[in-house]
Amino acid sequence: MEPLDMEEDISQLHPADPFSFARSYQLEALEKAIKQNTITYLETGSGKTMIAIMLLRSYAYLIRKPSPFFAVFLVPKVVLVKQQADAVEMHTDLKVGKYWGDLQVDFWDGEKWKQEIDKYEVLVMTPQILLDGLRHSFFKINLIKVLIIDECHHARGKHPYASIMREFYHRQLEAGASNLPRIFGMTASPINSKGANTADSYWQKIHELETIMNSKVYTCVSASVLAQFVPFATPKFKFYQHMAIPNVLYAHLVEVLTVLKVKHECSLDNLDLEASAAESTRKKLSKIHSALIHCLHELGVWLALKAAECFSCYENELLMWGKLDVFGEKIIRSYSVDAFRAIETCMPSGLDWTIANDVKGSVAAGFLTTKVLCLIESLFEYRVLKDIRCIIFVERVITAVVLQLLFSELLPRYSNWKTKYIAGNNFGLQNQTRKKQDEIVEKFRKGMSGGRARMQNSDYLLMLKSGDFSTHARLKNYLTSGDVMRKESLCHASYPCSPLSEGLDDEEFYHVASTGACMTLSSSVGLMYFYCSRLPADGYFKPIPRSVIDKQMGLCTLLLPKSCPIQTVCVQGNIKNIKKKACFEACKKLHQIGALTDNLVPDIVFEEHDVEQIEKEPYNDDQPIFFPPELVNKDSLDSMTKYYCYLMELKQNFDYEVPVHNIMLLVRNQFDMDEKSVNIELEVDRGTLTVNMKYIGLIRLNSDQVILCRRFQLAVFQVLMDRKAEKLAEVLCDHTLGNNSEIDYLLLPSNYVGQSPLIDWLSVTSVTFSYEKAWKNHVNCNAGMIQIKSGLVCTCMIQNSLVSTPHNGHAYIISGLLTDINANSLLRLSDGRLMTYKEYYEQRHGINLCYSQVSFLAGRHIFPVQNHIQRCRKQKEKGIETKIFVISESRNALVELPPELCCVVMSPISISTFYSFTFLPSIMHRLESLLLATSLKKMHLDHCVQNVAIPTMKVLEAITTKKCLENFHLESLETLGDSFLKYAVCQQLFKKYQNHHEGFLSIRKEKIISNTALSMLGCGKKLPGFIRDEPFDPKDWMIPGYNCGSSSLNEETLCNAKKIYVRGRRKLKRKKVADVVEALIGAYLSTGGEAAGLLFLDWIGISIDFTNIPYERNFKVRAEKFVNVQHFEALLHYSFQDPSLLVEALTHGSYMLAEIPGCYQRLEFLGDSVLDYLITLHLYNKYPGITPELLTDLRSASVNNNCYALSAVKAGFHKHILQSSQKLYKEIKETVESFQESSLEYTFGWVSEKSFPKVLGDVMESLAGAIFVDSGYNKEIVFQSIRPLLEPMITTETMTVHPVKELYELCQKEHYELRKPIVSREDGISSITIEVEANGKVFKHTSTACDKKMAKKLASKEVLKSLKGANFG
Repeated sequence: MEPLDMEEDISQLHPADPFSFARSYQLEALEKAIKQNTITYLETGSGKTMIAIMLLRSYAYLIRKPSPFFAVFLVPKVVLVKQQADAVEMHTDLKVGKYWGDLQVDFWDGEKWKQEIDKYEVLVMTPQILLDGLRHSFFKINLIKVLIIDECHHARGKHPYASIMREFYHRQLEAGASNLPRIFGMTASPINSKGANTADSYWQKIHELETIMNSKVYTCVSASVLAQFVPFATPKFKFYQHMAIPNVLYAHLVEVLTVLKVKHECSLDNLDLEASAAESTRKKLSKIHSALIHCLHELGVWLALKAAECFSCYENELLMWGKLDVFGEKIIRSYSVDAFRAIETCMPSGLDWTIANDVKGSVAAGFLTTKVLCLIESLFEYRVLKDIRCIIFVERVITAVVLQLLFSELLPRYSNWKTKYIAGNNFGLQNQTRKKQDEIVEKFRKGMSGGRARMQNSDYLLMLKSGDFSTHARLKNYLTSGDVMRKESLCHASYPCSPLSEGLDDEEFYHVASTGACMTLSSSVGLMYFYCSRLPADGYFKPIPRSVIDKQMGLCTLLLPKSCPIQTVCVQGNIKNIKKKACFEACKKLHQIGALTDNLVPDIVFEEHDVEQIEKEPYNDDQPIFFPPELVNKDSLDSMTKYYCYLMELKQNFDYEVPVHNIMLLVRNQFDMDEKSVNIELEVDRGTLTVNMKYIGLIRLNSDQVILCRRFQLAVFQVLMDRKAEKLAEVLCDHTLGNNSEIDYLLLPSNYVGQSPLIDWLSVTSVTFSYEKAWKNHVNCNAGMIQIKSGLVCTCMIQNSLVSTPHNGHAYIISGLLTDINANSLLRLSDGRLMTYKEYYEQRHGINLCYSQVSFLAGRHIFPVQNHIQRCRKQKEKGIETKIFVISESRNALVELPPELCCVVMSPISISTFYSFTFLPSIMHRLESLLLATSLKKMHLDHCVQNVAIPTMKVLEAITTKKCLENFHLESLETLGDSFLKYAVCQQLFKKYQNHHEGFLSIRKEKIISNTALSMLGCGKKLPGFIRDEPFDPKDWMIPGYNCGSSSLNEETLCNAKKIYVRGRRKLKRKKVADVVEALIGAYLSTGGEAAGLLFLDWIGISIDFTNIPYERNFKVRAEKFVNVQHFEALLHYSFQDPSLLVEALTHGSYMLAEIPGCYQRLEFLGDSVLDYLITLHLYNKYPGITPELLTDLRSASVNNNCYALSAVKAGFHKHILQSSQKLYKEIKETVESFQESSLEYTFGWVSEKSFPKVLGDVMESLAGAIFVDSGYNKEIVFQSIRPLLEPMITTETMTVHPVKELYELCQKEHYELRKPIVSREDGISSITIEVEANGKVFKHTSTACDKKMAKKLASKEVLKSLKGANFG
């Protein structure tokens, strides 16, 4: 869209449909505001916001979307954001956005703000947000059409209002810009302090405001104009005679409270708290002490007692002193309780005594002061009024709290008034929620005239101490100041605004030309602290800048945190602003090296935004299921059709009366597989069946032969699937043989003639069986005839046939005659009774057998088609239930059939053929999977310049999830691939971003290796279609050559331009795609080494270069001065070429010594990935035959912070860590003592019942990183050095399952109910309750620990112990 003309004609603007209820002065103010920048000076409740809204309506046509322009409504307090936004939304149709600090807008970037500006037309916010946005150039001031500033009298000095106008508006104005926003200020008083004495001094203040706002003040001619619409309160002075509480009592209590304060300060010193925590507690203690003394002096003993009671109540929601150390909290509570008890001894002890019994007597006794008495008596003057509303303003929060307690006890005796208090939440003293405050205000407003307006005939009482003449005079001056200010404003209304001559060039100004972002001397301090706040931190130090000022030399040295790329900045200049200058120079340098972006925000903010955007990327979980093109053909049949023949040799590895025979697979497209033969092992109840498939040559079939073969395989599979033959004729008739099937391959029985395998055409022709042919072909047969339901047939034709029995709809395979059984033979029933077959059929089926002497047929039920690639036997051994159940062969598989009830369906066909064909759905499913794996592999190889040899089975393993329930799945490869990916990416980032801190590197890593990022890469390569995520169900297998209408295939093109087919769709989670990407990395890595793994990464879209990125260190330090280098080299069995790496690896962020220019965080980032990969690779190679689950358990038990921390303590590393955190020192000491007491022989696993400082584990990782860098990135050297420290390494024999996982698996196996954990956290301690219901009995345990994971582990461990010890019979 073209931008609108920035210099719109003001004459075009007019009040857009002014409100019918608008007052005359509101319309007059609106007219002024349209013509020029205006400050509306009107009393509270006079409707200034309505004027602003009418102005917005007048500008609405300029800011309606898709216009790039917008309006900004600034309010000084968060509570006003919603209030003013709601008003704009109520009275306009403009889209309104609301913004304040708690929304984390500090971390928004330009793209996020652009989205907001594109969405909303009016932005209501606190001023610091706009100021920061302008400084970072997220907002452009020339795109703001209207800038409304509520309570604009704050626009002085360094207030954000003044900074916005000075840094942006006036700079643009001085530069000659004409496209600046219309300014509309609102105030109830144009000056902050109404303490001026003369009209000139008032005008001077107003003039300063007009100048900074570049606006003229508009106000009413007189208060009488407003009085028609706004009720004014009548001011009244109330004087009280000050009378101090008895001096002896006061002095005694002050002394007691001071002694208590000193006592608890001593207790604080004995606690050995960290310096910052101790100082924080000391300040809180002083505040409470000061508050109690204040209450004692100003309010009296009784209210001081109530204040102490409030402070001492541990769960009091009214008062809060911010976050404290647990021990510090106890000190505060203890002092408050002691203070309460001390004050209580000075109060009457009778049960009948209350403060309300004798108020004046209480004043005489010192329980209340005369000031409080004056307040009480003033209120009582109004007790005859109904529906009264009263607001009492006090200076301190604690005063509001205790006065409410006083009135709650006192007022019910004299009236039905109710008392509540409201206190701001920025004093660090109370925890009253905004919702609670709103509820109180809403109840208070009921019955008022509305809004913030005063009620009619209101009084405004001012309490004064008698004889305080100066305060009295000041207040009288204050009451008359409104008229003076109004008069001065009107007198100078015609004067133009003065240019802002001062302030624009007072401060240094840094401007980024590419974006327009800017920084001043003053703003640089906040920017410096903001940058440091985004540096990596832990619980032991907070990264903040420190300044060292030499006043004599006029020097300031700014010391920055260790993770900052700049360590020190030294400047010289005026002592008054020298710290600002140091921050200014530091920020300039950070921008020049890229640590601050061109928008002057920390680089990590943009990185985090990118990660957020990636995570928000939409993902469609409806994904395709691919089908191999080798098994698809859409060409028409030729007179002679060419087929590629593959022989499937089936070998039974078990004893069974029914043998299998080979199968011939005929396909129209030759398989493009690297392997000359394919071996498949199937699971059978009795053992295993091995399939070896190999190519044997070409064959040509005419169209009749093809149709015959299709009919045969369709008939066999239809019978096997249905286990009946009722619908077979119907299906064969419906099968349009002239049409081409999409899934076109032939599965045919095979036999041998000599050494050559051939198609068993005799069996294939069984599908064409007819009685006419049977008679014709067996006229001279000597086998004899037998009567069946359809007539006489030769016994040789029925001995190997498929028959149906119409009386029950079943199908049976006939293997021969039972010469010793006929209709008169006895049949033993299940209840033990005997009867003849003839009697049985008559009673059971109502059938009279006519041929009593004819021998019965030996029939067999149809074999069940099962999933033979499922890990059925192994699953049974583990006792894990699966969704697919193996159908075991019935004991009654063999049946005796009267021939006269049988109809021949297929003949001749052997029982072996049917049995062999039951395995074909499983074989073909595996073959389909292998062909897909081959397509995936070829897709990658077509991209690679180098040839990577990787077995197809490895690729198949990588695309097979655990849900498939097969003998292999991707978890092991995923574990390996995950560790290699992390290792490769971390190494790349470490070298590429040499001046960036660990936080930046971690965010960058997340952008590359997160599940979302990997799934996006996987989807880009169309991996979801290859993934196998469901167990094979033979019922869903598509019978080749049969178009049943539900198996339509859609063609799709892969990234290597090869075609593939989609046979359906399914839901697939994003994480599954990411898991497969990692597993494929593992597959290439495990077979082709790191080079193959990197080639796959490059293909998927992650470019890694291990060789061509040089790493330059700028860490100049004499290592021997800080670390015992020889000791560490002996301990690590490694000699450092650059010993400064050792210093870096052992330096914690809290160690602020300027001589050491960095800390271990970057090396820890690198070493973490190196150790993870090395240990994973070690376990993968050492235990090649273990299950994926066991590999995962071994890895998680070896690669964790507690394991590394204990190894670090065992090696004595804790003695050499360079740190200056008292808290860390204390925790390390506790860890060492715990380790010495436990006498652990090994460091792996889950035995530890405490969480150890992460720093100890970090040091182990940073040392690994140091060796890795020093050795030229030789991971083998790292493993040689670090492995002895981790010995003994975990083995399959020594490994124990994590208690949480073990409990979960036990509950699944035994069908116990594992309930949702109950989690709580208080004073930095996590508490978790684990509960299990087993066989009607509940087992539960609650554990506490510093972190949630440890508490959950301990609780699970105890519940497991109880469950194992329970005797359930």
